[in-house]
Amino acid sequence: MVLCAPASHLLLMRYAEASLVDHLLISIIDDNQPFRESMRRLMRSLGYTAAVFSSAADFLASSQLRETSCLITDVHMPVMTGVELFRHLIKAGHTIPTILITAYPSEVERVRALKDGALCYLRKPVDEQTLSQCLRTALKSAPKKRPKQDS
Repeated sequence: MVLCAPASHLLLMRYAEASLVDHLLISIIDDNQPFRESMRRLMRSLGYTAAVFSSAADFLASSQLRETSCLITDVHMPVMTGVELFRHLIKAGHTIPTILITAYPSEVERVRALKDGALCYLRKPVDEQTLSQCLRTALKSAPKKRPKQDS
């Protein structure tokens, strides 16, 4: 005999889970505009609110910095790399779970970034299941923040 929750109860549980996810802001930083937009669409399809930035400087100057629950950043960007941004945030007291992504992975860089506290170091093209797992892990440890709006 299989016991199942009533359909209305399951819908309520899904709504509650979606409501919690929807209040988590994922900030995406990448100098490649098509990649930024594809990541924004992916985050929305997973139920997250996403803000995108073309540079570390744009993110640091934004109001979303303090609202960000998880940061996804490209490693190789002009002016300030994703790794430099991650270290800058730590020094400034912003402990945002960070996922680093790159088209040019380096084992030395990966080991050092993970040792410094980055949550994941992923190769482009990013595997959606691996990224989803990294996000779930990141958001379990992230301080609860509520975004003001989607950008």
